[in-house]
Amino acid sequence: MGDVKNDVDVLVYGSAIVDFICYVDRLPKEGETIRGHKFENGFGGKGANQCVAAARLGSKCALIAKVGNDTWGEKYLENLQKEGVNTRHAKACEGKSTGIAQIAVSNDGENNIIIVTGANDCLDGSDVHEAGYLFDSAQVLLCQLETSVAGTLEALKRFKGISVLNAAPAMTNTPKELLQSASILCVNETEAALMTQTEDIKTLEQAKLATKKLMEMGANTVIITLGSQGAVYSEKGNSEKCYHVPGQKVDKVVDTTGAGDAFLGALAYHMAKYPEKSLHQHIGYANLQASYSVQYPGTQSSFPKAQSCPSTSQEFPYQAI
Repeated sequence: MGDVKNDVDVLVYGSAIVDFICYVDRLPKEGETIRGHKFENGFGGKGANQCVAAARLGSKCALIAKVGNDTWGEKYLENLQKEGVNTRHAKACEGKSTGIAQIAVSNDGENNIIIVTGANDCLDGSDVHEAGYLFDSAQVLLCQLETSVAGTLEALKRFKGISVLNAAPAMTNTPKELLQSASILCVNETEAALMTQTEDIKTLEQAKLATKKLMEMGANTVIITLGSQGAVYSEKGNSEKCYHVPGQKVDKVVDTTGAGDAFLGALAYHMAKYPEKSLHQHIGYANLQASYSVQYPGTQSSFPKAQSCPSTSQEFPYQAI
């Protein structure tokens, strides 16, 4: 499979987590036990999700990650290889269990998630150095915060192409060096509010203010995703200008789990394949793929494949806010 090739378009340094998903009529309140109506397990973790999302669209992808030396770890690596992902640097960690996520999904598609990182805690800077040749050849790097910050920072510093930091789970005091080391910071509205320590972000104007504050905190280019509203962004060197790229309307939302990862995988794929296109076109394409994913259940299982998604040549609208 793809695990024997050195050339990659999209390199992902991040987490691999097994999802245990309970489907319920509504999300439980604090201290409440409710009855679910369906259970499934699947493969998740922000790093692996984003890698699979890009691979399904046609990118040559590699994942630097750690799984446990257990049955779930073996199954996870097999799944990645079936998806065509280069797994040479996705390795089992002795004495650790594979990371898991406990997910509840309500009938309206909303979710809550608890993760136990397990083997993901073993991922560090030594894995960056071991995979140095991938950092030299890839066009886009994707990182998240489900693994150690020190290792993620090492990966961002080592990479010379376009690097995207998905700062999730968000930190209230995100290290400035971490923000400065990524070409693009991408977070959702909840994460942006936490990072900037502001009120909930519900409007485009609030998102614009958060984007500016994140750049003042050290970020270069910033993208804030807003669910069905699409995304806003400001680019490095022009923090006073903020743009909105509308989302794609869908008839029915089935499951929002992994929609952000579908967005990021599609963003990386599109940037690597069409480096000459403007950022709003990359974001518009990513919005399109995220909107596809929320119409299907599961995480990686909901991600679109190249043959099922619209043409990458489509033009996407945007406007200044």
